[in-house]
Amino acid sequence: MNLEKQRRVVDHPILTEKEYKLVNFEFEGQTIQAKENEMLSSALIANGIEIFGFHARDHAPQGIFCANGQCAQCTVLVDSIPVKSCMTPVKEGIIVNQVEGIPVLPEDDTEVEFGQIPVYETDVLIIGAGPAGLQAALTLAPYEVEIILIDDKDHLGGKLLLQTHKFFGSVEDSYAGTRGNDIAKKLAQEVKEYKNVDVWLSSPAIAVFADKLVGVLKGEEYVYVKPKKLLVATGAREKMLAFPGNTLPGVYGAGAFQTLVNRDLIQASEKIFIIGGGNVGLITGYHAIQAGIEVVGLVEALPKCGGYKVHEDKLRRLGVPIHTSHTILAAHGNDHVDAITIAQIDFNFEPLEGTEKTFAVDTILVAIGLDPVDEFLQKAKEFEMDVWATGDALEIAEASSAMFNGKIAGMEIAISLGLVDDEIPAEWKEKSVILKSHPGPAIEREYFSERKGVYPVIHCKQEIPCNPCTTACSEGMIKIKGGGLLGLPQFEEAEEFVTSSSECIGCSRCIAICPGLAITLVDYRKSEDIPKVTLPAEVFNKKVEKGEKLTIVDEDGNELGDFEVYRSRMLAQHPRTQLVTFELPAEIATKAMSIKVQKIIEKPIEEKYQTIIPDEAIICRCERVTAGEIKSYIHKGIRDMNELKSVTKVGMGACGGKTCSKMIERIFREEGIPNGQVTTFISRPLFVEVPLKYFLGRKEE
Repeated sequence: MNLEKQRRVVDHPILTEKEYKLVNFEFEGQTIQAKENEMLSSALIANGIEIFGFHARDHAPQGIFCANGQCAQCTVLVDSIPVKSCMTPVKEGIIVNQVEGIPVLPEDDTEVEFGQIPVYETDVLIIGAGPAGLQAALTLAPYEVEIILIDDKDHLGGKLLLQTHKFFGSVEDSYAGTRGNDIAKKLAQEVKEYKNVDVWLSSPAIAVFADKLVGVLKGEEYVYVKPKKLLVATGAREKMLAFPGNTLPGVYGAGAFQTLVNRDLIQASEKIFIIGGGNVGLITGYHAIQAGIEVVGLVEALPKCGGYKVHEDKLRRLGVPIHTSHTILAAHGNDHVDAITIAQIDFNFEPLEGTEKTFAVDTILVAIGLDPVDEFLQKAKEFEMDVWATGDALEIAEASSAMFNGKIAGMEIAISLGLVDDEIPAEWKEKSVILKSHPGPAIEREYFSERKGVYPVIHCKQEIPCNPCTTACSEGMIKIKGGGLLGLPQFEEAEEFVTSSSECIGCSRCIAICPGLAITLVDYRKSEDIPKVTLPAEVFNKKVEKGEKLTIVDEDGNELGDFEVYRSRMLAQHPRTQLVTFELPAEIATKAMSIKVQKIIEKPIEEKYQTIIPDEAIICRCERVTAGEIKSYIHKGIRDMNELKSVTKVGMGACGGKTCSKMIERIFREEGIPNGQVTTFISRPLFVEVPLKYFLGRKEE
């Protein structure tokens, strides 16, 4: 099979394909072609293979879930050795097989001689090379401190590389107005210029030990790192949701989907449904449309989405149905997802009978939030190491906040090393609070709508930390009302606080840089009745041509009509945002907001009520332990999760309880057991699965 026939994103409005070498490998006796060094999971999915194995307990099909090395659901056998396919690069000639049952270990009474484990001493060890870790390294590096920066991936940038949208926040402090994947490249290049930053890629931290050593699998060699200061910037892992069918292949974490689509350009799906209306879920829906994938719908349990309104509005305008006060009841399918049932819920989050709808989909994305990857932090604190945390490992927030807090953590470490005499500036701390602030309420606003000249119409209605439009205006005519980062941007001529005699020149920079695609341009200079209106677009995989007829919608997604394109262009400094101009009647000129892409609203395939048994939902993915099994032991009096582990094996799987522990704590609460009466899992190293051979301290097999 050649790549042209595989499930790959060929044309993307933002991303371009990198050069690659083709290799062949074998899967279950079938020869498969792939890109050398792409992750094995991506290569398999590109070839239409989504079942990677079968669980030993009930032969349930196993597929990818997190694509981040945090679970073990994507395990396959490579040359007879079990590996996580999402962390294993494709090599020429490897033989890959599905995992079925529990492998039998060969009998071997050979005496093993241990070698010496190398110890690397350094001033600072940074675990995690995402936005926070990179920014911390860049803050520390100019002081010529010795830094070891490690990451379990084969690239710098972490989740930034998955973000094709432009960032909010501050232009000065967090590259607002720049796409996440471009920020990743910029930070990575800057880090590589420092000789005192030793970067170890494909080198996961394994454990933190009582003698203040950190075990690291440095490529193919197990080593210890002894740092004076430790910074944990390990990011977050996705939360799991319990519902019947939640472990079927085709149920992904939203981050896994972004990894497949935006990092590896895999056409992972045709029709998706998203669970969760936070920023992650909303952004993932936008990324899906950019990759040519239909978003059948999104459900949010709360009465309104928790993410930025501009993200939500972008989806609505593109034609995505958003169902608030709804939840998923079940995923359906035998070996793979083929449908989803949702229902409206009441104030107690209970499904309302008669509101169920079932839609045909091939993928369900779980985007209900993130948990910090903080096990290294907790162990380091327990062993009284000099440790800091930053980014999502400290507190879940936006990447712009993670970068700025990485800067603060780096400076705090520099101060602790005696390299800086000053304290952290108060304005840094104030800006840190602003960057991680939750979005404010939606505010109705009046728009400047005189039929003269040319001017931007700013449609954002929610206070969020964001200022790119103010920096882009060459005439200084866009300002944040009230100053600072929080507040709604205003076109100066429309306000009573006019401070200059400048006039808008129609340069369109504010439109092109706006992360929320929430600014349009109205130009009455040639006609007061039929002005030219320019809208931003980032979802077309080709240049929009003059004469094309497209559907225009207002800010709420209501159709205003079909209109021909007058012209389309891009600005040199923003080459992947198309500025599409139409000639529109004056009465809708300031209302026009976006171009609708999805016109087919999926019809439910079944209105019949789907009876569900919540007790059947899988809680421990590794050992296939259900909610009902856990509840039965809670009813028998168990209050210790470690005891629960001994009788059910929950938390004993390959992931070490990473995906199930929070779910178990929730079950205790739902069963009326307060947190103070529950003993949580005792966290023990190792935190990452490692073949035993690496601990021998010898390089030969």
